[in-house]
Amino acid sequence: MSGSLLIAWQLKDKHVLVVGGGQVASSRVEHALAAGAIVTVVSPAQGLSEHTKSLIATDSNYNRILFRDRTFLSTDLDDADMVLAAIDDVDLSRDIGTSCRARRIPVNVADDPSYCDFYFGSQIRRGPLQVMVSTNGKSPKLANIIRRRIEDSIPQGAGEAIEKVGLLRDKLRERSPQVGGEASKRRMKWVVELCTSWEMDDLAGLDDVQIERLLNEGWERDVVPSRDSFVDDDQ
Repeated sequence: MSGSLLIAWQLKDKHVLVVGGGQVASSRVEHALAAGAIVTVVSPAQGLSEHTKSLIATDSNYNRILFRDRTFLSTDLDDADMVLAAIDDVDLSRDIGTSCRARRIPVNVADDPSYCDFYFGSQIRRGPLQVMVSTNGKSPKLANIIRRRIEDSIPQGAGEAIEKVGLLRDKLRERSPQVGGEASKRRMKWVVELCTSWEMDDLAGLDDVQIERLLNEGWERDVVPSRDSFVDDDQ
């Protein structure tokens, strides 16, 4: 059996329609908001879970959630970049899925894999670090169990280390802005050597001064300074 293409889908400022307001819908809303999307929730008010109500109320100052207190209308699809259906009405859910596919709008219909263009896996999120375990809709519970085992093996400072290396790479591109060719290969090789020779906690603890030192004493001289030398100099 073929699997799915696992990708990191950029949703910043895209319009995501969530049909439903229960517990599953609240999870969908959280995922979309975490990705920077603008979310429209369509559900009668009496169908909202307490968590969904809380998300809508908390967003009142941010304008990232639009709540429509009614049942779904076909016109709700007009400005949607993605649709997440999380309702108990099987026929309506499938109608939504069919309509989305006709309009080429990516759609996920909760608990109905045959009407899903993509699945929600069990996720780990630590700052910019995201790890997803997917069973292609076959066993969400097993995905959750496997995710917990993976999570236990991730170093505590992983998220912070990624943030600092990302900042370092941004500053490195300012010094060496060329795209492709030998310049890109040299940047990649230097960053790879840094990440493999320094411990995760050391990368996580980098500050702005140390990042500049790394670039001045490392990149400019085409070497990767040892962490020990940095510790000795800083003391």
